[in-house]
Amino acid sequence: MYTEQVMEHFANPRNVGEIADADGIGEVGNAKCGDIMKMYIKVEDGRIKDVKFKTYGCGSAIATSSIATEMIMGKTIEEALALSNKAVVEALGGLPAHKIHCSVLAEQSIKAAIADYYTRQGIDPTPIVGNISECEHCHDGGCCNN
Repeated sequence: MYTEQVMEHFANPRNVGEIADADGIGEVGNAKCGDIMKMYIKVEDGRIKDVKFKTYGCGSAIATSSIATEMIMGKTIEEALALSNKAVVEALGGLPAHKIHCSVLAEQSIKAAIADYYTRQGIDPTPIVGNISECEHCHDGGCCNN
């Protein structure tokens, strides 16, 4: 059902916590659904110098948050923006179909943190980041805890 990578990142998540002086903070999810991801980034010279997350949700939500932070650490903002939910799923060796939305939330939380970073710099993030839409699964009342 779950790969070794998913279980490892769930049992031993990386980069958990907050960054007090974060340059960007992104939160996505839906309390009704049960999945909320909050991503904190510290940017230095256009690179993600530090990244932390706090996730309320199932094991897949925690695992996707954890691996996503590892995947963007040290990357340029442009490289971090290019991270797709499919790449997150692949890095974890797959997810059950009904848990794929967790990887979408991980991608969106990174984009939301980068959008916040640009906003704090006085730059309109929409042309760069695009619109960050609500997860369809969460919007439809789906629940990751099922």
